[in-house]
Amino acid sequence: MSAPIFKAIFGEDWDKLPEVMKQHYANRPHGDDLSVAEGVMTVESSPMIRALKPLFRLMGTLVPYEGVDIPVTVHYRSMPDSDGYILDRMFHFPGRAPYNYRSTMYPVEGSQVAEVMRAGLCWRALMSWRDGKVRMEHKGYGFRVFRKIIPFPIDFLFGKVYAEETPISNDEFSIMMAINHPWTGKVYGYSGTFKIIQKCESKE
Repeated sequence: MSAPIFKAIFGEDWDKLPEVMKQHYANRPHGDDLSVAEGVMTVESSPMIRALKPLFRLMGTLVPYEGVDIPVTVHYRSMPDSDGYILDRMFHFPGRAPYNYRSTMYPVEGSQVAEVMRAGLCWRALMSWRDGKVRMEHKGYGFRVFRKIIPFPIDFLFGKVYAEETPISNDEFSIMMAINHPWTGKVYGYSGTFKIIQKCESKE
């Protein structure tokens, strides 16, 4: 059996991860592994981001609604033909049809990953386990074209992304993501808690 996709990304720190984080990142490449988490999230955005909602919805880059304690289900899927790690999120905003937000994370080099959205726009991040948290630190934007990441230097326009995940128990963790612009501060963010309700397993 192949090792989990993220084992090489975390390197020597993989063995230090708490059980819930190992379950969260247990998917193996080139297969059909699946795990499921349920939780609630708070999503917030600045007036600038709200004005760009139609664009974000078209490109599938950010959740285009705001809300507090929104129920969310996430299916973490492996890909049979690659080392991609799919995050298939379903948001249940009050008074709206369920909103699906899907992205795929790919190993890039060393401890870096690229999270690719529907239109190919991606965020590169350095992943690490530090101070009791999984940290994802901004390394730039890009486009994934024919399995290659082409740099797209728009940090000055949208700001830089930072995210972290913190274990709570053997099956629960919290998440936080923020996009911070050097001139206007925080322009977008989400936070919440999740419980793994189905551990990673093959569907076969």
